[in-house]
Amino acid sequence: MQTTTATATKTAPSEAFASPVSLTAKAIEMVKDAMTRENLSGYGIRVGVVGGGCSGFQYSMDFENAERDGDAVFEQDGIKVIIDPMSSMYLQGVVIDYVVGLSGAGFKFNNPNAKNTCGCGQSFTY
Repeated sequence: MQTTTATATKTAPSEAFASPVSLTAKAIEMVKDAMTRENLSGYGIRVGVVGGGCSGFQYSMDFENAERDGDAVFEQDGIKVIIDPMSSMYLQGVVIDYVVGLSGAGFKFNNPNAKNTCGCGQSFTY
């Protein structure tokens, strides 16, 4: 696993913080591939947690081209990762992977702090 440090934040631009999430090499490859296919030069990915799912919380991940007030912005292997302050506390130590299996392919969130996860791996209890 690679370590990641912040290159910029909205809340404290002069300080460097460790990113709460990290992406595996396969996840990085797939994000870069999708960004190239969609012509999303200059975009990053917003990773977050929202209420819902069968376990109470669910992960969200989407392309984003602008930060919002309070967002933490990190970079890993050329990918800008944007996290809102509320999601940050639920994402500490999360590793995002890209997996291919019998039921399809997609991003998988491995959260060491989740008390329970559902079968799909997209929702959890904290």
